[in-house]
Amino acid sequence: MTQSNNTPPVSEKLQKVLARAGLGSRREMETAISDGRVKVNSQVAKLGDRVENRDKVSFDDRPVTLRPENEAPRRVIMYNKPEGELCTRKDPEGRRTVFERLPRLKGERWIAIGRLDINTSGLLLFTTDGELANRLMHPSTQVEREYAVRVMGEVKREHIVAMVDGVMLEDGPARFTDVQEFGGEGINTWFHVVILEGRNREVRRLWESQELTVSRLKRVRYGNIFIDKRAKAGEWVELSQDEVDDLATLANLEARKVPELTPDEKNRWSRDKNKRRPVQTMRKPKRR
Repeated sequence: MTQSNNTPPVSEKLQKVLARAGLGSRREMETAISDGRVKVNSQVAKLGDRVENRDKVSFDDRPVTLRPENEAPRRVIMYNKPEGELCTRKDPEGRRTVFERLPRLKGERWIAIGRLDINTSGLLLFTTDGELANRLMHPSTQVEREYAVRVMGEVKREHIVAMVDGVMLEDGPARFTDVQEFGGEGINTWFHVVILEGRNREVRRLWESQELTVSRLKRVRYGNIFIDKRAKAGEWVELSQDEVDDLATLANLEARKVPELTPDEKNRWSRDKNKRRPVQTMRKPKRR
């Protein structure tokens, strides 16, 4: 990139540039830098390094194409996670992960926007834009996450009031910003709840603070994106330009055109969908 003599080179944090290149989230890139997997101009990088477009960067000894922010590709897919899958790239025990079902990318990686625990189903978003993922996950952005919850036990008004006012958990205060009852009786009472953070098992722990147990949990909304019939359990769908732009607005980022799939990508994504393994219903073993 040509710079005028009077214009100083523009530098950015290394982890931000790597995330924008689609190699992972900022947090993942910080870990990679700390582990010595990143080099700048043939030297092992360290946290705190900044780079310019003219620098030569490599990740796991593979060159990284540095893109200006307005040129980085931004794709987003919605995935309907079934229970029993892990939100990790690889599991030492060989259990199924959400990444096994996603369409393959060339030169990029899908970055998860948040996580769901193994026993939680529903909406997961993945993107190729690390900055979008970072903004949407950061607590300061205050993005709403809505869950459908089936609760065991008698839910009283004072329980709801306590969880909306706020409860002190082991990792700090937590609260629901909204709770709506959706019908049912006894152990089949369903609620929809909204939180503004993505802390580990936060929804379950809030109910447990009232000595109530969550028997089913499904995320149905992230920001302005609702789970819908386009993606059945274990399936994904690419979001439209308008949907991606709405997410960018939530993250206070400028809109960017979603790149069209090349013929090779269309064929590869179609093959990946057709090879999708069916979701097996989780059944309890029969008693003999």
